[in-house]
Amino acid sequence: MKKTMLTLCLFWCSAFLFAQDYFPENEGVKANNNNYTAFTNAKIYVTPTEVINKGTLLIQNDKIVNVGSSINLPSNTITVDLEGKSIYPSFIDVYSKFGVEQAKKPSGGGRSAQYEAEREGFYWNDHIMPENDAIAKFKYDDKAAKELRDAGFGIVNSHIHDGIARGTGVLVALNASGTDANRVLDDRSAQYFSLERSVLKKQSYPSSLMGTLALLRQMYSDADWYAKGNSNTKDRSLEALIANKGMVQIFEAKDKGHALRADKIGDANGIQYTILGGGNEFERIAEIKATNAKYIIPIDFPEAYDVSDPYQEGYVSLQDMRFWNQAPSNPKVLAENGVVFSLTPYDLKSISKFNDNLMKAILYGLPKTKALEALTTVPAQILGKENKIGSLKAGTYANFLITSGDIFDKSTTLYENWVQGTQNIINDKDIKDIRGDYSITLEGQSFDASITGEIAKPKIEVKQDTVKLTSKLAYDNNWIQLSFATDKGEKTYRMTGAVTKDSDNLSGRLILPNGTESFFTAVKKSTFEEKDKKDDETEAPKVMPVTFPNVGYGYTSIPKQENVLFKNATVWTSEDDGILENTDVLVKDGKISKIGKDLNAGRAKVIDATGKHVTAGIIDEHSHIAALAVNEAGHNSTAEVKMEDVVDPEHMGIYRSLAGGVTSLQLLHGSANPIGGRSAILKLKWGEEADGLIYDNSPKFIKFALGENVKQSNWGSRSRFPQTRMGVEQVFMNYFQRAKEYDTKKKNGEAYRYDEEMEVLAEIINGERFISCHSYVQSEINMMMKVAEKFGFVVNTFTHILEGYKVADKMAKHGVGAGTFSDWWAYKYEVNDAIPYNAAIMQKQGVTVAINSDDREMIRRLNQEAAKTIKYGGMTELEAWKMVTINPAKLLHLDDRTGSIKVGKDADLVLWSGHPMSIYTKAEKTMIEGVTYFDLEMDKQQRAAINKERNELVKMMLNEKAGGNKMQAPKKSVKRVLTCDSL
Repeated sequence: MKKTMLTLCLFWCSAFLFAQDYFPENEGVKANNNNYTAFTNAKIYVTPTEVINKGTLLIQNDKIVNVGSSINLPSNTITVDLEGKSIYPSFIDVYSKFGVEQAKKPSGGGRSAQYEAEREGFYWNDHIMPENDAIAKFKYDDKAAKELRDAGFGIVNSHIHDGIARGTGVLVALNASGTDANRVLDDRSAQYFSLERSVLKKQSYPSSLMGTLALLRQMYSDADWYAKGNSNTKDRSLEALIANKGMVQIFEAKDKGHALRADKIGDANGIQYTILGGGNEFERIAEIKATNAKYIIPIDFPEAYDVSDPYQEGYVSLQDMRFWNQAPSNPKVLAENGVVFSLTPYDLKSISKFNDNLMKAILYGLPKTKALEALTTVPAQILGKENKIGSLKAGTYANFLITSGDIFDKSTTLYENWVQGTQNIINDKDIKDIRGDYSITLEGQSFDASITGEIAKPKIEVKQDTVKLTSKLAYDNNWIQLSFATDKGEKTYRMTGAVTKDSDNLSGRLILPNGTESFFTAVKKSTFEEKDKKDDETEAPKVMPVTFPNVGYGYTSIPKQENVLFKNATVWTSEDDGILENTDVLVKDGKISKIGKDLNAGRAKVIDATGKHVTAGIIDEHSHIAALAVNEAGHNSTAEVKMEDVVDPEHMGIYRSLAGGVTSLQLLHGSANPIGGRSAILKLKWGEEADGLIYDNSPKFIKFALGENVKQSNWGSRSRFPQTRMGVEQVFMNYFQRAKEYDTKKKNGEAYRYDEEMEVLAEIINGERFISCHSYVQSEINMMMKVAEKFGFVVNTFTHILEGYKVADKMAKHGVGAGTFSDWWAYKYEVNDAIPYNAAIMQKQGVTVAINSDDREMIRRLNQEAAKTIKYGGMTELEAWKMVTINPAKLLHLDDRTGSIKVGKDADLVLWSGHPMSIYTKAEKTMIEGVTYFDLEMDKQQRAAINKERNELVKMMLNEKAGGNKMQAPKKSVKRVLTCDSL
């Protein structure tokens, strides 16, 4: 009766509460209910770190009035005794889709061919939509709200998950009895961004990650320009972006590397994003911490792979196996390193999985206090709503959970979730605990029954003697329904009865197997006792150590610089000194310190190189390994994009290239457009994060392209200009003329809109940036040199240039170098005239020539590719070797730092087992700036360690399957091979 009256009182209270306070009262006789409700004798978590034992929580209407161990209760107070129970703040999800209509990808596939925006009065790119407001598409969803409340959530922050700039979010209380007037706590709660295009918009740009990052940079520049009143037209997108600037800014990264990329965009524009993570932040925790960002962390942990079939097991990479093992430790690692984070059920297929994964994270070491902070106070801080939500302090919303005990204990029952002072019953808190051991006598037969499980969801096991019987138990609203069958299922006994507080026994109506009605009594013999926590607690599985990078051949720690003396080697200097026999090379502080005979090692590590060869590290002038994207094909000019934005430091091509003696490369944009993106010049420092691979004070390069690819001959497009070689020339003429005019305006001090694309092209005209131009046919090579001369600059490098031998004299006169293949030809129409003597002929005409790979496999044997120029063209060994060392260094303007063995240069060196151009020779050590990033002996040890770790992980997964856990089918994760024309 007391429970009924309390519920009725709260209903009337909420009914009056959620009418607008300024609405006229025109019907009947109304009176506001201003009664208080006090929850007494509970363990109250005011905040995760402020806990009151035997406390009282006093609420009125939708707010908390007071909380403490001893407070004065007003006379009009309803008291609820919660002896032995706990109260927690309700959970908050900062990153939700709740109630907001989401964009759905239209049916039909194929690549979009629309190059201009379809909207007028908005930003020039359709994927930028800051004008969108989630509140405009919000509709309260009762079913979803109940599922979230049952999981402990009281408030969600929702938005439209579509586009790069997505607009504003809406903060909603999951109050079933309220209206949107009261549920909506903030209709513009945050501004959202992502790295993903809109699924609805057809505009083709951006088509890549680097295009998206470039677009974000330009968007912020344009917003600043617009805010200063420089535009003659109205742009509702930029106006919204500017108006939303003071809001919380949330960026969907979903990956540790993307988090660092997003943070760079924010830093460049004075914005500290809150970042949605991807669950792999533990792999680069130092860099994640250095962002100083708050994080929203999904806990969508992967299921174990079913590796019971040894053949299928081979599909699963060690990296994927390891991630399964390590992912649940991510919240713990974040907490240990002082990263502020909230937790979200984002991307879970079912909200019911959230609590299971939360318990798993705690099992893996996440402290319970940090877990509670991540669900209450931290999300409130992220949203700037600490004074309203996230705690049980006086004045905050009455959003709280009533539990049977520790909310992070698996045996705990969640009874109620109060939202804005409205009671939501999850499980009846007044339900009697019927768990225990019972004796039942029916028709002269004795049966033993054991009731275990959760208080609100008990389970039963019935035995006759030692035989386990098929049985069922339902328990709801203090009524039980019990049945079990004997005689191999032929006889079924059905029982039902009310559970009373004054008796430990269970009794009620019985239906015998023959249909006769009778009575039963189950006599309680003993009370159910929880197992000792130490016995019941499951031990967390062993977590494999993180490596750098966190893949099979990663290192347990990032390699360190050493002082090394290579003793008694054959030294290929790639300088005028030529090849030196029985010579020492001393490496000190990352530089080549001395070259000579019988050098004093001092404290340097001595490596006996007798009978071995030491060379400068190989440099690949043209490569596409270690990239997350190659082409931004959305426009015919994409000078604004940067390959530095998409460096992939975990790409196995890095390690394999080191094994082939490669230490540096130019990571080039592809050839999808005449004017491509800016290059990244890398040192292959395996284990470093992306920025650690990029040369400091890196030379400025950009990729241009000619021929079939840029006019889209090979992928059937008929919509993007240019479609002919004549059109390609006009693209160059047009863009350089525009860049010249832009640069003139800038130099004259006139007002101008910052245009990153024009800035880059102006750098080319001013000799500050160098072109590597994809080329094949002599006519186009001539055309490109003439365009450059018209605008007063020199093309730096023609790459591929398989008809270079036809125009080598003109190239030498222009001053352009060549990066070419040793012996590729006839793989497409425009290379039909290629010959393997190309490199030697250009070299003899005075052109600086490098042999490059443009291929993930060939890069590992560039030493052998260089040797082919000896066969085809009669090059000397030293001149041939220069084509993969000092010559590419010259083309990349790095020859003062690397590419040869000379005192003062970077110690980028390779120790070879024999002659460096022999097919039988192996790179034994590959060193960059005095750090050994590849060691042949260590590689052998790693192979053994990989097998051992893999076997251990397989055993763990087999144990998961034996334990009845859900598994996922084995699958092979293969990174897409990116080439010049990859889209």
